Amino acid sequence: MRLFIAIELPGEIKRQLEGMGTGIPGSRWVPADQLHLTLAFLGEVDDTTLRQLTGALATIRAPGFTLRFSGTGCFPNLRRPRVLWAGLEPEPKLDDLAFLVREAAVACAITQEERPFFSHVTLARLKLPAPREVEAFLARHRTLEFPPIDVREFLLFQSRLTPQGAIHTPVKGFTLLADTAASGALQEN
Repeated sequence: MRLFIAIELPGEIKRQLEGMGTGIPGSRWVPADQLHLTLAFLGEVDDTTLRQLTGALATIRAPGFTLRFSGTGCFPNLRRPRVLWAGLEPEPKLDDLAFLVREAAVACAITQEERPFFSHVTLARLKLPAPREVEAFLARHRTLEFPPIDVREFLLFQSRLTPQGAIHTPVKGFTLLADTAASGALQEN
């Protein structure tokens, strides 16, 4: 089963993000129902490892937090843009959660990327570099005026690849603590 761990976005924000998608040739925009904030990509996971992983994720004790969108950008750079994204204001509790989720994956022998976590929502993938159009898009969406998002859970998703694109299905949700004084550490069993 191909899996990732993410934060679900509210429907209204998903629709607003999807509505930004116009005017860039060779772009494939992520449908609203597939938009999310990835904490960790896991890849193919067998049933035994999945059971271990859900147990490890259930031990995470991290506080809820608020997310705020901050603007847009592209990967890897403006000269050769391949991915458009919506960025988020820095939030240490989000960074801590991403660390704990990745630590749980590694404890279950699931290899994780070594690059640092960068909070963003992927909006589109570009088949052709279109730097002028991307630059215009980024200028139009320099700031994003969306309401803050109260994050109270994270989810384990299955991702099935189809000719029409990936289909993401929630497998299990994990509730964050209401107490903002939580340690943010994995709890020992």
